[in-house]
Amino acid sequence: MPAYRYYVNGRVQGVGYRYFVLREAEALKISGFARNLPDGRVEVVAEGAAEALKRLEERLREGPAFATVTSVERVESAPRSDAGFHIR
Repeated sequence: MPAYRYYVNGRVQGVGYRYFVLREAEALKISGFARNLPDGRVEVVAEGAAEALKRLEERLREGPAFATVTSVERVESAPRSDAGFHIR
């Protein structure tokens, strides 16, 4: 299965962004995690079916109502075989 790291820039901390990602990932059966980074970005590590990851990336670019996403950088990642999706 493909796996990616996404680095989400913008107003994405303190607005429920990680919980938004959790709900989307669980609905799409994607495993991995989301965490805040010290520089204000959110990192999302995701592994799953290619079509599900494509849909997740679309949702990452939209974000929840109070977020303002300015960019999303995607980097290929080695599969981690996480069980489920978590917030760190």
